[in-house]
Amino acid sequence: MSLPKYPEYRVTDSKLVAEVPKDWQLVPLRRLLPVIESGTSVNALDNQPEEGKPSVLKTSCVYTSCFRREECKEIVEEELGRATCPVKKDSLIVSRMNTPDLVGAAGLADSDIDHLYLPDRLWQVRIGELIPAFAYYWTQSRLYRDQVKAACSGTSSSMQNLSQEAFVSFFLCRPESEEQNQIVSFLDRETAKIDALIAEQQRLIELLQEKRQAVISHAVTKGLNPTAPMKDSGVEWLGEVPEHWAVCAVGHRYEVRLGKMLDEKRVTGNYLGPYLRNTDVQWQSINVKELPEMDFEPHEQERYSLREGDLLVCEGGEVGRSAIWEGNRKPCFYQKALHRLRPLYTEQDDCRFQLYLMRMACSKGVFEASSGKATINHLPAESLRRYRFAYPPLEEQVAVTNHLSVKCMRIDALQKEAESLVLALQERRSALISAAVTGQIDVRGLVKAEADEQ
Repeated sequence: MSLPKYPEYRVTDSKLVAEVPKDWQLVPLRRLLPVIESGTSVNALDNQPEEGKPSVLKTSCVYTSCFRREECKEIVEEELGRATCPVKKDSLIVSRMNTPDLVGAAGLADSDIDHLYLPDRLWQVRIGELIPAFAYYWTQSRLYRDQVKAACSGTSSSMQNLSQEAFVSFFLCRPESEEQNQIVSFLDRETAKIDALIAEQQRLIELLQEKRQAVISHAVTKGLNPTAPMKDSGVEWLGEVPEHWAVCAVGHRYEVRLGKMLDEKRVTGNYLGPYLRNTDVQWQSINVKELPEMDFEPHEQERYSLREGDLLVCEGGEVGRSAIWEGNRKPCFYQKALHRLRPLYTEQDDCRFQLYLMRMACSKGVFEASSGKATINHLPAESLRRYRFAYPPLEEQVAVTNHLSVKCMRIDALQKEAESLVLALQERRSALISAAVTGQIDVRGLVKAEADEQ
């Protein structure tokens, strides 16, 4: 919708905001005498705490641009005396250290929570002369994010720091309190509408993902012939499979080979070759750009090289995540964080079918048990070789994969459309907030009209 502008503006000296409404002030945060408190780093349990138990917030409590009190960990008893800074109502909870996209992320606490404390990576901020909700919307604006981006520093590109001195130097556009309230009322109403639309699309995405998994699971365990005689697979999570399918361990059908361990001390540079890492292998793509290199000596090159059609499986992280190597970079090798699966007999198996088997197994959590209680999941080669699946004849494998390719392509197109709509709605939300808190739109009449209708 087209929104009205203010009747009169004045030019500013700022490069980020060219003009503001005539009666608004452009003020640095320090002039509003902000109170900034920081928590303490304390040891905590990994479990979800019971209601009322002394707990410390995770930095993820503000990852979604709102404050989520449930993102916390129970403080170990020996550390209770060290916990500081309980959450107070109408305070901004701000992440002072995080990745470039998340540093400065903020949420607004809506109540006092005396048993919930801040860690040292979070601030609790209260700002004088600003309505708390208006201050919160300011932290969601492009004006705020641009200042965060310019002010942050760090020893690495993956972790950035925001100092208090930089934070209080940020400026904002401040209207009078009554007008702040009107802007908050407008944004509460309009963002709620947008959030509802986003939630609808996100639910649709979840349903499409569930449908995708259901289609894959049915095809790779039941086949395409609904009248085929069935048998018990002998594998609890597989259930019944077509009678003529062979149920056997992966190692009976595929060569499973772990990649080369990276040893920077032994790199000579004489036999450098690009190699894939765990993060390069995603479900529907493999990154081949700007790959690192290490030595692959002549006697190692065949062992760790990739051929078109090989299946790469993640050994750690999201264990089991897989993708087909399409041979679009030659030569190319792979690191120890990945397994290479290659059919023992090409006339018997197609890696594309095994890829769908891996998707099905991951969706059912089949590989999670192999990780034990380790912090990082792992799927050793000997464990992967022992997992049992049902395999149809090669001709049927090809038919199933072709069927799934068409079905999944349609589902993926719908999911991409929904994801594009979510992105557009999020951009609309951000633009609306930014325009309102910098006075680029005049919402006073809209709020009054809404109140009159009620």
